Amino acid sequence: MPNAPQLPRRDFIKNTALGVAGATLASSMLPQLAFSEKAKLAPMTVPKWKGFNFLDFFVPDPARSRKKTTEDHFRWMSDWGFDFVRIPMAYPYYLDIDYERDITPDEVYKISEKKVAEVDRLVEMANKHGLHVSLNLHRAPGYCINAGFHEPYNLWKDDEALEAFCYHWEMWAKRYKGISRELISFDLVNEPSMREDMNDQFGKREAVPGMTYRRVAGAAVKRIRSVAPDHLIMADGNNGGHEAVPELIDLGVGQSCRGYFPFEISHHRAPWVHKDPSGIPAPSWPNGPEQDRAGLEEFYQPWFDLQDAGVGVHCGECGCYKETPHDVFLAWFGDVLGVLSERGIGFSLWEMDGDFGILNSGRDDVAYEDWHGQKLDRKLLKLLQSV
Repeated sequence: MPNAPQLPRRDFIKNTALGVAGATLASSMLPQLAFSEKAKLAPMTVPKWKGFNFLDFFVPDPARSRKKTTEDHFRWMSDWGFDFVRIPMAYPYYLDIDYERDITPDEVYKISEKKVAEVDRLVEMANKHGLHVSLNLHRAPGYCINAGFHEPYNLWKDDEALEAFCYHWEMWAKRYKGISRELISFDLVNEPSMREDMNDQFGKREAVPGMTYRRVAGAAVKRIRSVAPDHLIMADGNNGGHEAVPELIDLGVGQSCRGYFPFEISHHRAPWVHKDPSGIPAPSWPNGPEQDRAGLEEFYQPWFDLQDAGVGVHCGECGCYKETPHDVFLAWFGDVLGVLSERGIGFSLWEMDGDFGILNSGRDDVAYEDWHGQKLDRKLLKLLQSV
């Protein structure tokens, strides 16, 4: 709460939880949240799902999209014991627009049935193999943590953007309301942050003011629940997904953390993070105070406090870019997954097939196993299966 005395974040979470548990929050704390009593103050349980992100609709322009996921990927996932698919989407992908010029506010509503049907097919294919699908707006109207597309307005500041955001979520909720909540859920917006310039990939970012995030999330939650009242809704952590959000506790949604701490390990020499990655020395793990398992436990403590307040938590993205030495990656990632697993928190590796994945990651220090013509990182697979 911007104008309230600033409590330590853990105390704020606990104090907020007490109010929620007693159902004594003043009505002024629930602006425009005409939810059912069932949904209003009772966060839905988030299973300890384990799986992968699939990037079929990750880029705004379909002509620049990556290779498509096949049914084999989902079959292998199921056989290996995984049960979760996160689909981060750029909303322009499924619009009927000219990608050679900047989008206009009116065009944000030009949904292409043909392109939406591509999403349907991926969801159906995953569900066929018993996999839960989390549908996420990685680029939402008015916001994306990545550059590469000119937004016509700002989700955190402009009512026009918020209305478009809610429109898209109502559309998806209507489309999938008939699918069991066991098979599909909705992840509102990827990694909220405030950006000075959304077209500057390396620009400064900071957390969205808590009540601003709450206003945006609350409006979308209300719209989704107007048509799909029983489905799980997830909200990503603030400040790029890393910070727990106590301001959302009473919305009855789960929250999604990230497995990218410390960032210098997870994104070592990643070209979208570093303007000149060439001279960065290789990281190690553990690496002194706060760069060890105890440091990870301290980092995730606010998320554990959310759990103690009754909020379900899942790690929607995690993993390591291919430039981190493989032995360092496995040592660090084993600790990350171990810390989360001890609290019943599942995970979704950032991609199954690609630079972060178990298939075809392009690392030069891995003895890959041939897997139906794919290059399988068996050591990483075994680590994922072990938690």
